[in-house]
Amino acid sequence: MDIAGWTDNFLLSLRALFGQRLWFAGLQGSYARGEATGESDIDMVVIMDTLAPQDIRAYRAMLDALPGRDKLCGFLSGKQELLAWEPADLFQLYHDTKPLLGDLRPLLEKLDDKAVKRAIKIGACNLYHGCVHNMLYTQSEDILRGLYKSAAFTAQAICFQQTGQYIRRQQDAMRLLQGRERAILQTALALKSGAAVDFEAMSDALFAFARHWVMNG
Repeated sequence: MDIAGWTDNFLLSLRALFGQRLWFAGLQGSYARGEATGESDIDMVVIMDTLAPQDIRAYRAMLDALPGRDKLCGFLSGKQELLAWEPADLFQLYHDTKPLLGDLRPLLEKLDDKAVKRAIKIGACNLYHGCVHNMLYTQSEDILRGLYKSAAFTAQAICFQQTGQYIRRQQDAMRLLQGRERAILQTALALKSGAAVDFEAMSDALFAFARHWVMNG
């Protein structure tokens, strides 16, 4: 996909729909990092002055008219809600979003060391629960792939905590990590590229990673 052309068209449609009510628009995820594959979603972040149910429906109708609708996902919010958001969630949103309109600098004051540590802890707890549930009940390779995708973001937060810099490209972050963190990110990238799932071995490694950061994060 020509993501530059697509986002230009997206912004034209967005401005026509909401005009001056737009506070921010950005591209998130694989396309923003330059790591997209044919399976990648198009993750758009849109922040309005305020957000009401009718705005959600209008935005949905706009998306329905765009090419690649089945690939579209992302985040839509009002500005005040975003500024009041859980800081641990804002860590990834801020660092993993490429601005197209406006900027997210007002969020920076919320992203202190405590927010980063909490982002790692919450990520690890969610991974632990998801991994155990999948091993016990669903035993789904697709769920395991999704868990590794989430684990990659937790690994990026760990990299930030250890180095003081956010490395947007996960390939580059992997080179700065060691041990289990490097191995988890390496597996996540391999799965993203279509590698086969070794369910038990990969589940065991993910469980060990999650448990370590639940206990030590």
